[in-house]
Amino acid sequence: MNDISTYYGLLRRAHEIIRPERYLEIGVHEGHSLSFVQPGTRVVGVDPEPKVENPPDNTVIVPATSDAFFADPELVGLLGGPIDLAFVDGLHLHEQTLRDVANVERHSHPDGIIMIHDCLPIDAKTAARDRTTVVWSGDVWKVVVALRRHRPDLTVTTVDVEPTGLAIVSGLDPDNTILHDDYDAIVEELAGLEFDDLESVGRDEMLGVVPGTWDRVEPLLAS
Repeated sequence: MNDISTYYGLLRRAHEIIRPERYLEIGVHEGHSLSFVQPGTRVVGVDPEPKVENPPDNTVIVPATSDAFFADPELVGLLGGPIDLAFVDGLHLHEQTLRDVANVERHSHPDGIIMIHDCLPIDAKTAARDRTTVVWSGDVWKVVVALRRHRPDLTVTTVDVEPTGLAIVSGLDPDNTILHDDYDAIVEELAGLEFDDLESVGRDEMLGVVPGTWDRVEPLLAS
């Protein structure tokens, strides 16, 4: 297979390889990435202001924040069972993304995979918490740092795909409560990180970066 250059290409390949029974997408916006869903996959998309005109078959779009979604058992019940694949692309702030990942894991299959967008920032300006640029990753990269520090039981890898990377998280444990129990302390710790830390310590070490070559990506998609 050809190497993967963009996060869309990686997400499409994930759907083709995994063919999840249940797929959750946080931050659907206009629903472009939903086009990669394979027949037979149950899809739930969550977004407070969705603009999806023609969702795939077997898809439910929930017009709510991710926090509201996970707080409502009836909404979570729309999935019909544990999540096999999730794509987290919501609010580009580390505290919200960390909460999303923790909640997704709680409702995932142990063999499931969580993919997190915007984990490999381009520069300090596009990685700022306030958006001033067209391409904006925010400080989502800090979530990868947190997972690698506080959840060594997980496999957390950031794939270098355009424009701002895509992290793949596997080895999920729905019964693990560390991210929930230690949430406030972890968020406080992450607030002390700066973009310059990526440059001084090294992106590979902090984020576990690998190139978007198929030989490096394929094992990450195998459950």
